[in-house]
Amino acid sequence: MRLLVVEDEVTLCKTIAKGLHLSGYEVDQAYDGLTALDKVLAESYDLVLLDLSLPQMDGMDLLSRFREMDQTTPVLILSARSQIEDKVQGLDQGANDYLTKPFSFDELEARVRSLTRRKFKQEDPLLTCGALSFDTLSRTAKARDQVLKLTRKEAGILEYLLLHQGSIVSQEDLISHIWDENVDPFSNAIRVHMSSLRKKIRQVLQTDPIKNKVGQGYVLEEKQ
Repeated sequence: MRLLVVEDEVTLCKTIAKGLHLSGYEVDQAYDGLTALDKVLAESYDLVLLDLSLPQMDGMDLLSRFREMDQTTPVLILSARSQIEDKVQGLDQGANDYLTKPFSFDELEARVRSLTRRKFKQEDPLLTCGALSFDTLSRTAKARDQVLKLTRKEAGILEYLLLHQGSIVSQEDLISHIWDENVDPFSNAIRVHMSSLRKKIRQVLQTDPIKNKVGQGYVLEEKQ
């Protein structure tokens, strides 16, 4: 899943982004409100982590602008503003959660997990499709209870396909949600990682639940 961290304290922003990256997320960063607005207008994110005290454009103004065009992407406010009035205003403006600084990274990560699962209407951390499963907490994939040794990108692809199983997922969808802003959209990275993932699954299941829909994308579905 792809996240955007908006925080003007560069060191803190990089620390949060690094921690979330190690937890399996792809993370973009913005250090001011206008840059963040440009990013949310141009890219598709599964969650936005938003500081309120930002240069160029205040976080509340950014949130209001964002909600004018996007009512569904979860927003988690991270702010030193701890007054009840600030929390109420943030939630009324359209934020889904509010975490007061300073906070522990474990709590932040738990809030991120909760909000991203909620976006996909999925409360159970275990995603399954037949004999294939993926634990979103431990980032562990299994086929017939055998652990699959997947790379970060392979795990991200499998998770996204499981969240959308039965539906066609385009290469553009995968670029938007599994890769960060540095990806070359014209590279063959998706095909390479997808091929490797399917090979690892086939070695255990002796069948491939991921089907290629020519000109459309990929679909994961349980074999009937």
